[in-house]
Amino acid sequence: MPVDIRLTYDDYCLLPDDGKRYEIIDGELFVTPSPRRSHQKVVTRLTSYLNEFAERSGCGEVYVAPFDVVFSMFDVVEPDILYVSKEHASVLTEKNVQGAPDLVVEVLSETTSGRDRSIKRKLYARYGVQEYWLIDPDMLTAEVYRRGTKVLERVATLQSSDSLTTPLLPDFSVRLDRLGG
Repeated sequence: MPVDIRLTYDDYCLLPDDGKRYEIIDGELFVTPSPRRSHQKVVTRLTSYLNEFAERSGCGEVYVAPFDVVFSMFDVVEPDILYVSKEHASVLTEKNVQGAPDLVVEVLSETTSGRDRSIKRKLYARYGVQEYWLIDPDMLTAEVYRRGTKVLERVATLQSSDSLTTPLLPDFSVRLDRLGG
């Protein structure tokens, strides 16, 4: 009888708190070193804009990594930024997110770009994420994916002078060039 050697959320909880980002996708461990300064600047600024909007409108909550998103016992990720609407607040626990956030944002880095564009996009689609943003912190560009029939389909490729908007957060808008610098 075959032995299942995939890692689980229980295994994940035993990993060291050493400043690295750990994720498990289909039971496989991925380890990422801490991100560069430009990455962190974009994460910090975008989180600030999203959080201010969410608090003012009362539409939901915004979180920044590290905050585990547990899709299954074999799929645990830490998106850079996530948004959960009031309608889906039941996925929030004190310890983690148990299910799909409405919006997930990944800021690209050299070590995560390929995984963010393929493996994680498919994972987010499989578990019901409604919208997914990929942001390039050096070029200040973005790719916006929205839920289609079964996949997250690219609906926009934005340049630095364009604004991020989403039907999930009506009236939210921020120009990409305001996120860097």
